[in-house]
Amino acid sequence: MICYQQNWYPINLMFVLIAILQVISGLGLIFLVLLHSGKGGGLSDMFGGGVGAQTAGSTVVEQNLDRITVVAALIFTFTTISLGLLY
Repeated sequence: MICYQQNWYPINLMFVLIAILQVISGLGLIFLVLLHSGKGGGLSDMFGGGVGAQTAGSTVVEQNLDRITVVAALIFTFTTISLGLLY
């Protein structure tokens, strides 16, 4: 979108910053989802997620991974909504 106003610079700068944040959060979200363990384990087993998972339910590593994934998903959602409202 071409803006012919004199104060177009802050809007374009905000758009670029939000777009960069969305790309970073999107790639991070993909990486975090791949780290989750499925039925037969997963990449989280490499970081100590599978050691006590059979007896204790879910481990601290898996709980922290869940929390970080939710935060990344929220950031991605808000940046998507912000970009939609901006342009």
